[in-house]
Amino acid sequence: MTRRETLAGAIALLYGLAAAEAEARSGMAGQPKGSKDPPLHGGQSKGGSEAQGGERAGADLVFRHDLPNLMMDEWEVTVSAVDYAPGRVGKVHHHAGFVLAYVLEGNIVTKISGQEEKTYRPGEMFYEPPGSTHEASRNASETTPAKLLALIFAKKGAQLTMPGPA
Repeated sequence: MTRRETLAGAIALLYGLAAAEAEARSGMAGQPKGSKDPPLHGGQSKGGSEAQGGERAGADLVFRHDLPNLMMDEWEVTVSAVDYAPGRVGKVHHHAGFVLAYVLEGNIVTKISGQEEKTYRPGEMFYEPPGSTHEASRNASETTPAKLLALIFAKKGAQLTMPGPA
């Protein structure tokens, strides 16, 4: 399986889960009931209806970011739901490989080394490059839970999360 096929499959899974979550929560603030358009962020423009580089015509762009130039032989993707209780503050940590994270509910504040601290809302994603440190990770609310879906791409058998800086 090629790197592109692996990533495409993971993104398709993520988008399907996000669409199901959005439909289940159809009254979500900032999005009209029944809307199929996910919010955009990170300065990316909406893909519109034109097909680009093999993208499906009519697909809505959720996230675009360059990926590291890695050989992905013997790699796998691990997808985990991460719950943030109200007021939860995560410890400084780093991951093997690279991470794509998609916020399912609530607001999550994160800072990755080399990036600004930012609050991510449902439907938004962030990227953790290889060798980076997750310096800040917290629920923005003291009263409302939050949840994200983390896709960790790493060599098979690698320890996925380690404490402290990379």
